[in-house]
Amino acid sequence: MMSTPATVDERWMQHALALAARAEREDDEIPVGAVLVSAEGDVLGEGWNRNITEHDPTAHAEIVAMRQAGMRLGNHRLLGSTLYVTLEPCAMCAMAMVHARVARVVYGATDPKTGAAGSVFDLLADPRHNHRVDVTGGVLGDEAGARLTAYFRAKRARPRDG
Repeated sequence: MMSTPATVDERWMQHALALAARAEREDDEIPVGAVLVSAEGDVLGEGWNRNITEHDPTAHAEIVAMRQAGMRLGNHRLLGSTLYVTLEPCAMCAMAMVHARVARVVYGATDPKTGAAGSVFDLLADPRHNHRVDVTGGVLGDEAGARLTAYFRAKRARPRDG
């Protein structure tokens, strides 16, 4: 039996959600995970938010995955790839995808504050760019959103240091 694109997207989003869980469990980072997959279905790079851990404002899950893929491929162009990420990309990550020539992004939860894949900004489809990224949003979005909501709720409930 052949897989439909929806089931393939859900399978890879489950992988991204597992990475998001690691962000929270291992690094106490905002639980966002990303996996970059080649046109042939191979993992090129993966990661989760590491900006607090690495003291790096650019270390979002998508950037971590794309950096890993670029090193693996020995190329800054990630042609034909699909990036699966649990939260709608921000402007920084969206523009990095444009520059890397990522073919497609699939995200889980929308980001009503800083989303740049159609909710607040629509950078990936902007005709002024020399490359556009196809966007599929809302894949396992309820699960991804619930994980983020629970994380922030728990953070607000904890007493603050100092």
